[in-house]
Amino acid sequence: MKNIAVILAGGSGTRLGENYPKQLLQIAGKSVIEYTLDVFEKHPLIHEIFIVANSGYIQNIQDIVTAGKYQKISRILAGGKERYESSWNAIRACKEKECNLIFHDSVRPLVSERILTDCIEALKTYNAVDVAVPTTDTVIQINENNIIRHIPQRSTLRNSQTPQAFRLSVIKKAYRKALEDPRLQTTDDCGIVLRYLPGEPIYVVPGDTVNLKLTYKEDLYLLEKLLQLRFPHNTENK
Repeated sequence: MKNIAVILAGGSGTRLGENYPKQLLQIAGKSVIEYTLDVFEKHPLIHEIFIVANSGYIQNIQDIVTAGKYQKISRILAGGKERYESSWNAIRACKEKECNLIFHDSVRPLVSERILTDCIEALKTYNAVDVAVPTTDTVIQINENNIIRHIPQRSTLRNSQTPQAFRLSVIKKAYRKALEDPRLQTTDDCGIVLRYLPGEPIYVVPGDTVNLKLTYKEDLYLLEKLLQLRFPHNTENK
């Protein structure tokens, strides 16, 4: 089965307090997205890579791809206003009759080879796969008056990460149903499957606390230190 990675790079960086997309920020000598692309480019089970980019920065992404001489990147697509629109653009662009699609945030550059392998292996049994780590904080549910109404049992809770992986036919079917819903609201692709294909089990692969997402300015400092530890030569060559 062909494995196609979809790198979602449509973010604008507003939550980071920047006017520049966070996936293009330089950390320890390289842009964030380059670290991410390197993991997928080097993984032996990834056959092809799509990048879904912020429409205003497609040329920047193209320049990175050209300079990096990536061999597996076949498509650079324009992203949508919402995340689900970017995912749908990638699904529509896939011309395979059937394959595996592995969606990943471009701003999670420390995803490991082990996580990718586990996702691909899980797709031999399941049609939808998530990656998650145990929740360490107590999670509270509040009402409209900011009063606690429920505290879920922490042992059953997980923090979802990416990648999220799917058989093409399944994620396409889920999205077609979702896009018919005028009240569609979602933050990830597993949420689409869970809501619109409720009978489809979603298997959870163990994630890694290091597989963090660059969202806020505080994340930038931690991510820089972790990348320096993993890729010390990049710092030396800055």
